[in-house]
Amino acid sequence: MLTRLLSLFFLVLLLVGPARAQDLLTKRNGDEIAVKVVEITPSEVKYRRADNPDGPLISIWRTDVFLIRYANGTKEVLSAPPAAAGGGVPVSGAAARAAFPAEVPTISNAAPDDAILDEPIRLDGPRIGFTVLSAGVLEKARESVPGLSPFLTQFGWQFESRLFRMPNGVSGLAEFVPLVGGLEQGKFLPSISGLLGIRGAKGFEFGVGPNLTPLGANLVLAMGTSFRSNGINFPVNLAVVPGSGGTRISLMLGFNARHR
Repeated sequence: MLTRLLSLFFLVLLLVGPARAQDLLTKRNGDEIAVKVVEITPSEVKYRRADNPDGPLISIWRTDVFLIRYANGTKEVLSAPPAAAGGGVPVSGAAARAAFPAEVPTISNAAPDDAILDEPIRLDGPRIGFTVLSAGVLEKARESVPGLSPFLTQFGWQFESRLFRMPNGVSGLAEFVPLVGGLEQGKFLPSISGLLGIRGAKGFEFGVGPNLTPLGANLVLAMGTSFRSNGINFPVNLAVVPGSGGTRISLMLGFNARHR
């Protein structure tokens, strides 16, 4: 009999233990979600739902989160709670939901808490790199720029806007990149690229759009990733401009800080 009781006790511990190994996130609108918090940044809270621990990484604005109660019993207040109209005392969850309706839209095939973060984010910053011209492109370029070398340095600026961000971390981007090449050769070769692209949750990105130079108009294909340190992003991008006369390949580096 004692053996059966001990077995039942340990079985209950096994069942109850995982249920408690979760965090409780309370939004400013009063909603409470059982989650596993993955990361808290200066602007976002990233988590996975406790009922789907292997599911997509979900992000919400930090300002939309009031409190996080962690599985170990500690708690962290991230923003001011919603207050009653009379005396500034926090109201109940039901009253808070009535007074502070959800401000972030959701997608139809996701749970209500899987918000799309659709406020534009800008990531502007300088770019430096180099471009290599194929033989055909170089021959055409020398018709208007005699003595041009096939290796060009590039200096410019990248204007980037994040158009939206999905719950799984995938973002939509719009970029505008003006550059000046050939300064090391005493040349002034401007180029302008406009790209629409996608950035994955882990930073890999891909974009496509028009490219304009004194040689004409072409299509540019770009891919790359970003490394983050101390709140600064360090993007690395490879761009290819194919054409009937040959190909231009550019490698660009830079840095930027996020701002709205």
